[in-house]
Amino acid sequence: MEFRNVNTFNLTFKYPVTWEKEKADTYNNPDCVATLSKGEENLLNVVMFPTRTNIEDYKLFMEDAISDDGGVILESDFVEIAGKHAIKTHANMDTPDINFDIHNYVFIENGNIYIFELRTVEASLEPVTEFKDMINTLVLK
Repeated sequence: MEFRNVNTFNLTFKYPVTWEKEKADTYNNPDCVATLSKGEENLLNVVMFPTRTNIEDYKLFMEDAISDDGGVILESDFVEIAGKHAIKTHANMDTPDINFDIHNYVFIENGNIYIFELRTVEASLEPVTEFKDMINTLVLK
């Protein structure tokens, strides 16, 4: 499979050429460093911003935020991926307009938080597998 690179700010990762790099929406989301899509059913947003929190406290905050938005948390664990400690979550969101899954990996390194969030309505596990493969290529500088 052929890959392209995202190389921006303090991070680098590879993504399959089957994904499209979109223009990052920094107007509505100034912390956005990358947006990728695969068809109309899969959207990956990557954000980065300074933080004073630690990974344990952020996990609790993130779980509360998902639940407060009506999401059902299916998985929320501490993992090691790409040689870094991270939070891995999977939740289902059911809104009046759409039902979708959210998959997150969150890293906190050197006073910055990096959030990788995949939103998918696709029933196939392929985008989720590709998402994990992308995260495995992550380098935080």
